[in-house]
Amino acid sequence: MSARQAFTRESADTRRDALIAACTRCLGTYGAQGVSVRAICLEAGVSPGLLRHYFDGIDALIAETYRTTGTRVAAAMHAAVVMVPESDPRGRLLGFITASFREPIADPALLATWLAFWSLSRTSPIIGQIHDELYAENRHDIERLIAACPNAPKDTRLAAVALTALVDGLWLELSLGNAPFSVAEAEALAEKWVDSFI
Repeated sequence: MSARQAFTRESADTRRDALIAACTRCLGTYGAQGVSVRAICLEAGVSPGLLRHYFDGIDALIAETYRTTGTRVAAAMHAAVVMVPESDPRGRLLGFITASFREPIADPALLATWLAFWSLSRTSPIIGQIHDELYAENRHDIERLIAACPNAPKDTRLAAVALTALVDGLWLELSLGNAPFSVAEAEALAEKWVDSFI
């Protein structure tokens, strides 16, 4: 069999996914200022022309990478919710928020990539818009889970904002490593906060 016969063409989705995965790794390794078309294409093992074939430049690839990463994080949090029966709304809320304290969300590589997105959200309008959308969706999910609990506060929006801030802080420390608390302690803190409101 010749080399030409052994070659199999990857699907468009596979190539796009490979570029997104490479962009994720590069953002985590080099940060927002160090990522480039060349670095991403080297990481993905493709030519720069292929990136431009699938994306309208590096900014579009980074934006799609942010959306994909946000979707992956949300999926992990929703997966934790469906493990708890609907008859236990408090447990479902706790499942959602404490998912952030375990892999795949509490992960140094994800944190490094997320920090790059955060820095870009201040300078790139499209990244800023995606940031706002992802955080709004997350808060909305928390609001709904809070509202489903007996004795939920009237202002579920503000409760969700406060809970999001608590979770983000604990997640950040856990993801950095050497946090001055354990995952179990982070979960207990979140549970105490929930119990103080609900």
